[in-house]
Amino acid sequence: MSVSSIAGFVGAGLVGLGLYALIVNREPIKKLLAFNLIGSGVFLAFGIVARRGAVGVFPFDPVPQAMVITGIVVAFAASALAVALMLRLAEEAGRVTLDPDISEEPDERAEEP
Repeated sequence: MSVSSIAGFVGAGLVGLGLYALIVNREPIKKLLAFNLIGSGVFLAFGIVARRGAVGVFPFDPVPQAMVITGIVVAFAASALAVALMLRLAEEAGRVTLDPDISEEPDERAEEP
């Protein structure tokens, strides 16, 4: 088994683990981390594609490498935007959850002395 095959399996494993975490977890910050894990697996898979698609004198295909670099920048920007939105949600709602089972009304007992 070559290094490329192992890296490909690791990339597929990262995507699978990220999908599982995205489905199972309900908290937005955990969903964001799972989404970033999926992105890391895809970037690793594109890196393997770049290595295997080499022709001529170049050891790597530059097109998938450019896509990975662009994807990393876009993923960073999307993650920063998601964190900013979660902070705004915490500021406005007092909680960072999208769970509909939790009521929006404050607890009356907490205000009593």
